[in-house]
Amino acid sequence: MLHWYRKFNSGVYMAEQRLYHTVANKILELIDAGAFPPGSRLPGERDLAEKFGVSRVAVREAEISLQAQGRLEIKVGSGAYVLDGSEYLSHNLPKVGPFELTEARALFEAESAALAAPIIKDEAIAELERLIKVMTGEEPSDMTAEEADEAFHLTIAEATNNAAIIFVIGSMWKMRKEAVQLQTVYRSVCSKDSSHRSDEHNDILVALKNRDSSAARSAMRSHFTRMIEALLIASEEEAYQEVKKRTSESRSRFLLTTQLD
Repeated sequence: MLHWYRKFNSGVYMAEQRLYHTVANKILELIDAGAFPPGSRLPGERDLAEKFGVSRVAVREAEISLQAQGRLEIKVGSGAYVLDGSEYLSHNLPKVGPFELTEARALFEAESAALAAPIIKDEAIAELERLIKVMTGEEPSDMTAEEADEAFHLTIAEATNNAAIIFVIGSMWKMRKEAVQLQTVYRSVCSKDSSHRSDEHNDILVALKNRDSSAARSAMRSHFTRMIEALLIASEEEAYQEVKKRTSESRSRFLLTTQLD
């Protein structure tokens, strides 16, 4: 099991973790929507706590997290100020789109699976089996399906025994989790094809069980290829809806002008 996931055995800890992440995401959504432009000061902890229905501690932890990401600057005795987050998600992490990130993950994680296959330990295999059950809801857990998904991929990375690979794949997951736009896109895509995702994770597991590097690489690559296709479909649908909206607005303006004449 991943050593950094051992602490997730505490349901209380996980609930607290999810809470401040949720608050951080809500603050980012307001910032990205223009409610708090760069240079402006956020409302006080008490006001934000009341707004989000959480404790001041959760707000404080969320602000500390956003400061670590380079989105806020906390000035003692003054408050939290919004920084320009257009260039970076967080310190040393570039701002990327869902296609860029998925392509990068496909390259690194396919080779990670291939490298891990011949040397992965039975304990790691057992953990991967458990995580798939958590993802599909077969096994009760305090972890969410998304957290189990992350743990699944990081378990494979750790099985390579390569610190550089573990760092790179961990950083890509960090990018995915810390960008509101990426979270929204991935959540939308994953919720629509959860059955495919389950089958794909099982294919990866079978290849790793067989200690077959080629099959593990192929299964992981297929997983991300399907995800990229799903992102393309979602992007096309979004573009279609935008065109439809603009056409509707133009039609409404035309009809209004006609009535005025």
